[in-house]
Amino acid sequence: MAALFGEVRDPRTCGMPYPQVADPPAFAIDDTMIIAPLPPAARAAIEIRRASTIGPPPTNAALPPELCGQVVIKVGDKITTDHIMPAGPFLKLRSNIPEYAKAVFNCFNEPNQPSFADRALALKAAGTHGVIVAGESYGQGSSREHAAICPMYLGIKAVMAKSFERIHHENLVNFGVVPLTFVNAADYEKIAQGDALAIADLPGQLQRGGPLSATFAKGTAIHLDHALTPKDIAMILAGGLLNTLQPKKL
Repeated sequence: MAALFGEVRDPRTCGMPYPQVADPPAFAIDDTMIIAPLPPAARAAIEIRRASTIGPPPTNAALPPELCGQVVIKVGDKITTDHIMPAGPFLKLRSNIPEYAKAVFNCFNEPNQPSFADRALALKAAGTHGVIVAGESYGQGSSREHAAICPMYLGIKAVMAKSFERIHHENLVNFGVVPLTFVNAADYEKIAQGDALAIADLPGQLQRGGPLSATFAKGTAIHLDHALTPKDIAMILAGGLLNTLQPKKL
């Protein structure tokens, strides 16, 4: 079904004949390999012990009605997931997002200056949003989802780039970060790190389609586009894929 329709579907809903197979009265061997969940009261009493390299799973809020933020960093072309989320000695922290996120864009941090993570968290604490500006082929290289999870944890709500690599684009969507492209690539040159900006009625602009308008405090106005499907937009509005699944209690 996925090959025919481009998504996973129940074959019983596709208007096609399918074999009618009845379950036997009993199975000789129980090979489900699934342990039934404990009763709710017993579950609530269980303490989850985590090592220092394991932290709680990250959460994200729904997309705000208006994105009011600041450009936390401006990077060039061909930024890889290794630039965004370094490996090596940091990989031991990949299950502890608050700690691993401290290394985001570590290669661009300067001695005795606030790191990318410091700047992003300061904006998040102040109730505003972080934005990343990039050139061509942002997010190339590995499919490492931490390159989207950790910036999301730091309060990044959007990435404005000349173009995105496909898998990283999907990872950003999955974690509720809006991937936007410049309608006019030359507008990249008009933006600097630290610039304040606003995108009014961001949810509405995404749903209506067509170019979006972003206004910078210094007076610059630019137009942005996106390649989001309706399903992508629904995920971003909810704050990511996990938020869309939670109400269904899957």
